[in-house]
Amino acid sequence: MNRRNYQKELDELLASFSEKKRLFLHCCCAPCSSYVLEYLHDFFDITVFFYNPNITDAAEYHKRVEEEKRLIRELPVKYPVSFMEGNYEPERFVAEVKGLEHVPEGGIRCEKCFVLRLSETAKLAQAHGFDYFTTSLTISPLKNATLLNEVGEAVAAEYCHGATAFLNSDFKKKNGYKRSVELSELYGLYRQDYCGCVFSKKERERQIASELI
Repeated sequence: MNRRNYQKELDELLASFSEKKRLFLHCCCAPCSSYVLEYLHDFFDITVFFYNPNITDAAEYHKRVEEEKRLIRELPVKYPVSFMEGNYEPERFVAEVKGLEHVPEGGIRCEKCFVLRLSETAKLAQAHGFDYFTTSLTISPLKNATLLNEVGEAVAAEYCHGATAFLNSDFKKKNGYKRSVELSELYGLYRQDYCGCVFSKKERERQIASELI
């Protein structure tokens, strides 16, 4: 079975636009959103939505929020980018993944996390009349873009009732991830070395410890 080329689909969609659309962009952190904002701002009026209850350390969460706001202020985009912060509810994430604490990164626990975050994004995108919603998560080489797009399409079908569409993407393509690293260096952005949840943090700490042996 042929895998879908989400980057090609996105390029074809953008080329078909005769006017700007409204995009509700779920962002996980400033570094990941940097390239996405640079890439898409000519095509959309963008509102960045920061909803990441998986970030279980409050100080880490607030640090990422402030970096996202700073990036939006400093990034020289042609059209203004708006910002919306969702509720910080780490207890909801913990409840969603209960019983999956020892599942390795990239498994069903991550899928449930994607569903949680993108469901909230879809609901608000539809409620506020956006044309599209999407997520910056597909820029990460560590994230499964196919799974993220499948989750996005599923929650759009469940919550948006045809009023708002999910914008398919694979932002790591076209050197997107490389560009995000360059932009992070240019703006001095804080780049965390784990996704956000306590489980990914512990796994990263184990990796670092093993590299020191």
